[in-house]
Amino acid sequence: MAEDGQKYGEILKKARDSAHLSQRALGELLSCSESLVGLIERGKRKPTKQFTLAAEAALGLDGELFELLPNTTVMTVPKWFREWPRAEERAHTIRTWQPLVVPGLLQTAGYARAVLGAWPHATDEWVEEGVEARLKRQAVFDRGEPPVYRALIDECVLLRPVGGNGVMRDQLRHLLRMAERPNISIQVVPLDVGATVGVLGAFSLAQGDGMSDHVYLEAAAQPKVSVHQETVRRIDGTYDAIREWAHPVHMSRRLMREVVARYEDR
Repeated sequence: MAEDGQKYGEILKKARDSAHLSQRALGELLSCSESLVGLIERGKRKPTKQFTLAAEAALGLDGELFELLPNTTVMTVPKWFREWPRAEERAHTIRTWQPLVVPGLLQTAGYARAVLGAWPHATDEWVEEGVEARLKRQAVFDRGEPPVYRALIDECVLLRPVGGNGVMRDQLRHLLRMAERPNISIQVVPLDVGATVGVLGAFSLAQGDGMSDHVYLEAAAQPKVSVHQETVRRIDGTYDAIREWAHPVHMSRRLMREVVARYEDR
């Protein structure tokens, strides 16, 4: 374990240097002290699982640190996705369209656990690491100046009993609470609209000062994060086209309350 601790520190320092970050700067990103970063780099302090997940996300690593922790299994998060949480952290505006599930930034732990647990060959440990990582991303809403967040969801998202009635009841109550925040709006696209361009797949857009606009395209086979201007422009137009079919905010909240009541009656 001592050798693993030394190797962990060497990898951490090399990744930090490659990112042109001081120990203090990395500590600020990870919400820890400069001295803690130094102690871990020198192998004098055992890193926690939470520190490791945060460090890998901040430095663009892909399990190199996590595999050195005892009794853990590396959660396979592809490198192409690493850029998206960083874009969320820097964004002043995030917009998303979700035709099938609740957006990740609005998911409860129970709902996220049910979604991740549906993946083939998912282990309990893998699922729990995924839930922890997903909830950590939601910290963007707790910063001093949280991003403006605009979510469009299909009505079927409210009706699909992911995780069962209890999980859905808690999830929808959470959506209603989050929708009360001035920086967050949730609009529902009704089922009776029929087909829209949104049935082609989910996506998210992130915009921030000093960074390129990012788009995250979700797909079962080839999801990707892109900053290509034409891709961003096309998805931006797609978002506007879907929003034209959505209920206004007040009607969307009323619909969510009605669906919550149905889950409470079951």
